[in-house]
Amino acid sequence: MNWRNFFAEYCHNIDMIWEAIQNWFLSLGTEYGVNPFIFGAIYIGAIPFFSLSIGRLIQNYRKGRSIVLPALSAMFFFVSAYIYLIFAGKNVPWWVYGVVVLLIALGGYSTYKKVRRQIGEVSNKPQVSKEIN
Repeated sequence: MNWRNFFAEYCHNIDMIWEAIQNWFLSLGTEYGVNPFIFGAIYIGAIPFFSLSIGRLIQNYRKGRSIVLPALSAMFFFVSAYIYLIFAGKNVPWWVYGVVVLLIALGGYSTYKKVRRQIGEVSNKPQVSKEIN
């Protein structure tokens, strides 16, 4: 067997494996009533809104304003794809809900630490006086 034939057969096998993964993934949507493209669009589409909400939360904190609305909107955008999964899904295995809860808990903890770090960086900076003598 020469290298050219080996490589052609290898690529063909990879294509077959990739096609099998795609078919399996798309069949999950049919089986459980969740369109994976809608789930993915919500998941990816919520990222900029989540980031803007976190930015607004930090900005409001720095200015001494209420952080309730940005925190609520950040939480909503963080879980929006999972909300779709919960409401659209039918006969979803119980362990999927466990994984969703785990993902939300870990992601929430990570976001909390990141926001606290951002806020800590602001409060540790020396205050510059704007008065000119």
